[in-house]
Amino acid sequence: MAVADNSLSGRDRFSRYRLRLQTLTRLRWLAVVGQSLTVLIVAFILEFPFPVLLCFALIASSAWLNIFLTFRYPATHRLSPPAALGVLGFDVLQLSGLLFMTGGLVNPFSVLISVPVIISTASQPIRQTLVLGALTIAAVTLLAAFHLPLPWYPGIIYEAHLVLITGIWIAIVSTTLFAAFYVHRVSSEANELADALTATELTLQREQHLFALDGLAAAAAHELGTPLATISVVVKEMERALGFDERYREDLQLLRSQTERCRDILRRLTTLSTDDEEHMRKLPLSSLLEEVVAPHREFGVEIDVAIEAVTDEEPVGLRNAGILYGLGNLVENAVDFAHEKVRVNARYDRDRVDIVISDDGPGFSPEILVKIGEPFVTRRTGGKDKRAGGLGLGLFIAKTLLERTGATVVFENGAGDGKGAVIRLSWPRSAMDAANSAQRLPQGAKLPYVTSG
Repeated sequence: MAVADNSLSGRDRFSRYRLRLQTLTRLRWLAVVGQSLTVLIVAFILEFPFPVLLCFALIASSAWLNIFLTFRYPATHRLSPPAALGVLGFDVLQLSGLLFMTGGLVNPFSVLISVPVIISTASQPIRQTLVLGALTIAAVTLLAAFHLPLPWYPGIIYEAHLVLITGIWIAIVSTTLFAAFYVHRVSSEANELADALTATELTLQREQHLFALDGLAAAAAHELGTPLATISVVVKEMERALGFDERYREDLQLLRSQTERCRDILRRLTTLSTDDEEHMRKLPLSSLLEEVVAPHREFGVEIDVAIEAVTDEEPVGLRNAGILYGLGNLVENAVDFAHEKVRVNARYDRDRVDIVISDDGPGFSPEILVKIGEPFVTRRTGGKDKRAGGLGLGLFIAKTLLERTGATVVFENGAGDGKGAVIRLSWPRSAMDAANSAQRLPQGAKLPYVTSG
């Protein structure tokens, strides 16, 4: 899985945690507006007494930080994890100061202190998030014990019972932990899926480049043909003029033989890229299966290929890197875990084309079967190749590429004692026939065997 390793390099992992500065400044401007409106409403509409100037001083500090960061760094600047921790930590302390002067945890807006932790969980490494979470819990704990009275009607001091304050503390801490864990799981799954899709695209691109070599060979043969013909004419003329001279005869014979050798090489390249190109571009279903199975016949496992034809017209599609790689990966897995035999059964009629790949190996374990096809789910155990564990991207890539061609892919275990694994694939017949695909597929859709190159 070299492709997956490249997509998950250390630099990529580190850059993933660089939080965009503009995102934080916009969120902080929203907080500044919200805090200012709240202070104005409580002070001048409800007319509750509290230290208004100190509150506005804290709000102004947040606004000045935004102004400084906006002028100091470009809008596209991304913060490193330590810098993001410092900025988010400032938000926790600033909001803690506001809550200290407005009733502590009894303040209805005290739950907002968990927001910086949630942001950190979604975008920062776990170490920075743990530090920020510890700072938040410490601030909440101090606010439970030390704070100014809640702004209330003049002459009345609102005193909250210890039980209520304890309950609010538990609610804020549990909300912070639960929300952080939930966001961490969601963001981790999204990042894994993005990495897996990147690996899929790179794999497909590599396969397409391999198939494009035929076109490059044709271009090379065409471009080199003319100068080689000129060289051949010159060599013949030199042989006529100098062929009887012992000083030059061996050199001229060597030059002519090498010219003929170059011509044979170009002829083979031309044959590979022209005569065989049309033959290889169009693949009947039987040829497709044989091309997929052939590389895996030399590993001591018998591979049976059977095709059931309900109609006389065999599906003939155009070559596609995705479908060849996907089927090849599934057959490779089956051979890897089979004891003695792998079966590839195909069936086609006027409506559908079905392929079933089965083996007599241990099958899929129940915990893998429910997750199979997801990225980074390791494959079955019990294979002859101990390296088969891998990164769990092989089946995901195969399934993704095959589904892009219009296939329905189902993984299951067979029936009986030697159950083995069974993979069922099904395509609409119209998507598998090159003659019909161009007419029946919607505009913009890709033929199942057609390469993008």
